[in-house]
Amino acid sequence: MDHQVKFVVEASEAESITQKLGLPSVRHLLPVLVEPAQSLARPPISNYHVGAVGLGSDGRLFLGVNLEFPGLPLNHSVHAEQFLLTNLAVHHCPGLLAFAVSAAPCGHCRQFLQELRNPCSLQIHITSQHQNNHFEPLREILPNPFGPFDLLDDETPLLLERHNNGLSLLNRDGGDPCNGFDSNPQSKRSGNFLTTNGFCKYAETERSTLLKIAALEAANNSHAPYSGCPSGVAIMDCDGKIYKGSYVESAAYNPSLGPVQAALVAFVAGGGGGYQRIVAAALVEKETANVRQEDTARLSLMLISPQCDFTVFHCCSFDENGCKND
Repeated sequence: MDHQVKFVVEASEAESITQKLGLPSVRHLLPVLVEPAQSLARPPISNYHVGAVGLGSDGRLFLGVNLEFPGLPLNHSVHAEQFLLTNLAVHHCPGLLAFAVSAAPCGHCRQFLQELRNPCSLQIHITSQHQNNHFEPLREILPNPFGPFDLLDDETPLLLERHNNGLSLLNRDGGDPCNGFDSNPQSKRSGNFLTTNGFCKYAETERSTLLKIAALEAANNSHAPYSGCPSGVAIMDCDGKIYKGSYVESAAYNPSLGPVQAALVAFVAGGGGGYQRIVAAALVEKETANVRQEDTARLSLMLISPQCDFTVFHCCSFDENGCKND
């Protein structure tokens, strides 16, 4: 790999690296890349660096690292395996075939991996325990699992599979649906957005619209089959680049990954740099949701990037006859 930080390696490049190193297959490359991946982790609390490298079903390689956030409760941390799966989702990879990781996945992550289709056959290599590219299926380290197959039918899309939650935005003044644009002029402010990091390329109204649309897309991609409360977050850096994160639920609830954490994964994987570069964010969720992200998202962003301007937009879903069902 070159000196540029990459959280995604294209299939052709992975094959080229494999051949240069004289390895039998791309799968044998995964453990080789784990140590370099560890150096990209951001664990300022524990100082324990975890790296994971996965082989996607489309031949690409994806990196995952652990993220910790000073000032936030420890359960806001992102584990390397969660980062890895979110990285695949952000880049629209439909499946994970195998991955290597620097330390044995905790029970939290073994449960999170259950949200994949046919997770028991997922091949895992733990570099701290095994040599000679020994891979073992997830069922060996998580016998008698509990997962989506206990709660959902076979037709429900799982993690990494295409989602369309059928959400539309509500106007702030009356609750009428709209398609990504807020028609209420009182909710818009004119002028350009000046941050401590420099001049943002978007006017405030355009910035708000772009974030709103991106957060709605993330909410529509959200995996929330257990609560029925999808949500999404979009964050913007001081260069005007937008990163999206979708809420991901676990059948066991606690390992669920919030939309802010998912957006921060996209930010780190996309080369966003330091969190202080985040200047604006938007959350889209249902106004009457039993599982609400607003307060947690606001607290998280306030501590991670204090200058970030945070906005919440509400949405609803519609049945096949066009009737609001929230």
